[in-house]
Amino acid sequence: MHHHFHLSLRWTGNLGSGTATYRGYSRDHEYFAGDKPLLPGSSDAAFRGDATRYNPEELLVGSLASCHMLWFLHLCADAGVVVERYEDSPEATLVIAPDGGGRFTDAVLRPRASFRGAPDAALIRQLHERAHELCFLANSMNFPVRVEPAAP
Repeated sequence: MHHHFHLSLRWTGNLGSGTATYRGYSRDHEYFAGDKPLLPGSSDAAFRGDATRYNPEELLVGSLASCHMLWFLHLCADAGVVVERYEDSPEATLVIAPDGGGRFTDAVLRPRASFRGAPDAALIRQLHERAHELCFLANSMNFPVRVEPAAP
């Protein structure tokens, strides 16, 4: 079975002279798809971007965390474990090469959840491990993605 995903991207940073000079344009852009709300994007402030907008690196890290969370919630529901709250503070490391390119070298997810009742800590660890095994995005990365859940 194949699933295809579509998203549109529009650069909104032409300040009047296009990309005539490196400093003469904004890195602002928008992501949109169908009737969904616009998601404002830019490059990271370190790369002349707008720090009030999401950058591609943050969206990558956020996507990894979202994918893990959605699998974990699914697995908990199947196992009869009731999750009442879930949060994560993921991080990733990007290394810039001398030629200006770069690559992610690792990412770590740090999910924290609260549950109805007191589920078995070993079961929660197993569900996080299985969620990590199933996560489409973590399986697609060419760098390690670790999951370090807080104890229930």
